[in-house]
Amino acid sequence: MDEQALLGLNPNADSDFRQRALAYFEQLKISPDAWQVCAEALAQRTYRYSELTTVQQQLIRETLISWLQAQMLNPQPEKTFIRNKAAQVFALLFVTEYLTKWPKFFFDILSVVDLNPRGVDLYLRILMAIDSELVDRDVVHTSEEARRNTLIKDTMREQCIPNLVESWYQILQNYQYTNSEVTCQCLEVVGAYVSWIDLSLIANDRFINMLLGHMSIEVLREEACDCLFEVVNKGMDPVDKMKLVESLCQVLQSAGFFSIDQEEDVDFLARFSKLVNGMGQSLIVSWSKLIKNGDIKNAQEALQAIETKVALMLQLLIHEDDDISSNIIGFCYDYLHILKQLTVLSDQQKANVEAIMLAVMKKLTYDEEYNFENEGEDEAMFVEYRKQLKLLLDRLAQVSPELLLASVRRVFSSTLQNWQTTRFMEVEVAIRLLYMLAEALPVSHGAHFSGDVSKASALQDMMRTLVTSGVSSYQHTSVTLEFFETVVRYEKFFTVEPQHIPCVLMAFLDHRGLRHSSAKVRSRTAYLFSRFVKSLNKQMNPFIEDILNRIQDLLELSPPENGHQSLLSSDDQLFIYETAGVLIVNSEYPAERKQALMRNLLTPLMEKFKILLEKLMLAQDEERQASLADCLNHAVGFASRTSKAFSNKQTVKQCGCSEVYLDCLQTFLPALSCPLQKDILRSGVRTFLHRMIICLEEEVLPFIPSASEHMLKDCEAKDLQEFIPLINQITAKFKIQVSPFLQQMFMPLLHAIFEVLLRPAEENDQSAALEKQMLRRSYFAFLQTVTGSGMSEVIANQGAENVERVLVTVIQGAVEYPDPIAQKTCFIILSKLVELWGGKDGPVGFADFVYKHIVPACFLAPLKQTFDLADAQTVLESLFTLCISFNLQGPECVQYLQQEYLPSLQVAPEIIQEFCQALQQPDAKVLKNYLKVFFQRAKP
Repeated sequence: MDEQALLGLNPNADSDFRQRALAYFEQLKISPDAWQVCAEALAQRTYRYSELTTVQQQLIRETLISWLQAQMLNPQPEKTFIRNKAAQVFALLFVTEYLTKWPKFFFDILSVVDLNPRGVDLYLRILMAIDSELVDRDVVHTSEEARRNTLIKDTMREQCIPNLVESWYQILQNYQYTNSEVTCQCLEVVGAYVSWIDLSLIANDRFINMLLGHMSIEVLREEACDCLFEVVNKGMDPVDKMKLVESLCQVLQSAGFFSIDQEEDVDFLARFSKLVNGMGQSLIVSWSKLIKNGDIKNAQEALQAIETKVALMLQLLIHEDDDISSNIIGFCYDYLHILKQLTVLSDQQKANVEAIMLAVMKKLTYDEEYNFENEGEDEAMFVEYRKQLKLLLDRLAQVSPELLLASVRRVFSSTLQNWQTTRFMEVEVAIRLLYMLAEALPVSHGAHFSGDVSKASALQDMMRTLVTSGVSSYQHTSVTLEFFETVVRYEKFFTVEPQHIPCVLMAFLDHRGLRHSSAKVRSRTAYLFSRFVKSLNKQMNPFIEDILNRIQDLLELSPPENGHQSLLSSDDQLFIYETAGVLIVNSEYPAERKQALMRNLLTPLMEKFKILLEKLMLAQDEERQASLADCLNHAVGFASRTSKAFSNKQTVKQCGCSEVYLDCLQTFLPALSCPLQKDILRSGVRTFLHRMIICLEEEVLPFIPSASEHMLKDCEAKDLQEFIPLINQITAKFKIQVSPFLQQMFMPLLHAIFEVLLRPAEENDQSAALEKQMLRRSYFAFLQTVTGSGMSEVIANQGAENVERVLVTVIQGAVEYPDPIAQKTCFIILSKLVELWGGKDGPVGFADFVYKHIVPACFLAPLKQTFDLADAQTVLESLFTLCISFNLQGPECVQYLQQEYLPSLQVAPEIIQEFCQALQQPDAKVLKNYLKVFFQRAKP
């Protein structure tokens, strides 16, 4: 809207502005887009509405009603989006004015629209917009708005809901045969409002009979289904709910709606399935409430009512359309939950359980159209649907584990006997069911093959069949993947029958697994192979060298100029390298043999790395530089991944592998001085150093100074952010051993940090601001690590000027930056320094610094508007700092607070006295609560 013209609406505006406003609105009247402009302006600027005069607000109400009247006479209806926008404006005005200035809102609108189809359309859109404003849970409301909305609904219930319901009935009666669009709109309104109005206004003979009548009209029945669903879903007395559902069911059944097999319209059946699901779940809720209330007679009736719906539920569950089936799963799941609670099941209930089980098994099956190579939205929906079915299977296992096990065994055995001539989807689902049993019949630590003999024996039989049947050769990716997933899921089987390990290893290593024609299978198998070897490492000894030989070609680093496509991606190769490391480290070989095997594994990487680094230094083309750097980074990553095999029981030193990894370090570190592709190379080497600090311990220390020097050159915020955790790791791990190194690199590191933090940035550059915030946090985390590791002398030895500069930055972090994470860290640092240096042996001038800066910081920070007094941890840290200062300085600190500092803040003498007494309170909790109140009172 024209902002200048709008100024003319001000009662105090001069005549020029008024003339301009009149001209603008006259022009707007004849513009075809006028109402869209006005509607958007009002919708977006409701905050200005309250600033208008009473006369102007009345004018807006009258204008809206006039526009509504005009719609009755227009030869053509407005476009849909304009009608929706107008409805939104009416709704916004309604929530603002209904309780105060426009209590007759609905009566005014109804008197205009009457039963005119154009008017009814707008009336129903307005009602939906109002419902959205008042009830829609997706719209976030303030607590004040929520209170207002509750009051509006209460007032509507008292004053106008019966009239609105009557209007809906009249609309439905008048238009059910002549205007399906308006009728469907009205059904949607009824469904929306029924959740918060008196149900008896809708759940009565005349309304329900009309809705049931709509179920037989093709264009209305889907919307009627949804409306009935909302009616059924409404909370009410359990006995009344049971009667309502039963009467609905009787009418629907006698009208033939329960004959699912004769219905061809799947869209309607999906809605009907949702309605049946709602009715079934409502009955189950009623049953639960009645049981809880001890009303056994009515509970028995409710259970009987539920049982009579099971046949219909099963028909819908087994339907070939997954949407129809999916919509009934909630009822099915809750029904099984009831059966789980019953002490004895009747024959019919047992038959129902078996029928549900067979339905789930059938519905788990892929259909012919599923695209395994290019999975899209339909495939994703089926995967989600399968997850729902899995929950049903788990619930079935709780009701009758023996029946589930027997059923799966029967299906599995008959399918795998003839797998060569069976369709892929049936073979896949048979193996899938075995896989799912592992979670459906839970045991601790995967011990499926001990304990319950009959269960263990059944699972053992199925696993033996799986690995000996030859089904791993089935020519379909889904079957192949399910085979490997199941083998890994039941890895404990191979500790019971280790004779099957060789044939499974071969399946992993040949064309069925890591050399499969499908990249998807190869990728997943790489991960599963790693898991298989790790979990069975004690059984792997006889096969180690054979495996290492067979995977040799899969370990090759593929440089960009290689030309041929590798079988595995670099991410997949990580798993293969880790597997090789696990095989070597966990073998029963002596240390010399382990060292030789590890050297064989890593030497090709080191040799390739040297060649590729030389090529990178000479490369001119940026794209080639990037691909070479990627390859170098992969080499470092692969070497790093092998080190994950080591543990406290099998250290690098014990395995005799230190020398190999030190050679890797010497090979990789020169990459830090490469001027090209710095980010990716530094990142890889830094990660490797993190691993080596854990694995090589002290042996890594000689390499740290040179590596640090290179990593501090030409730094950006992100480089420093990632470098500081490395220094923190070294500091925390080696403490006093690295004190000389830390003292030497302390100021160079700080200069690099300060230089980046002081760089100018665009005012609105949020990315740069966030980077600086993260770097500041990293800097404070570094200081916290140094002070927390007992290394405060590293700071103390930097010279008085530098020490003061560091301390000032910590004070700034505690007080000036509105970043609670940094503040918390800064107060921890200050607490530690006061604790370490606050006595007589602290650095010269530190006692003065405590009084001039640290004690004031403990007050200034909590008094800031941005400081969250509800954040207990930050508050505690600031108070802890203050308390330590008090404990160390004793009466001096109290005297300083009483006589100098607190009076300078204009704190009243009695509050100063109260505060100093509280500070001497030994109970930390009492002190914390007092200080919270103190700062809340003191906040401006």
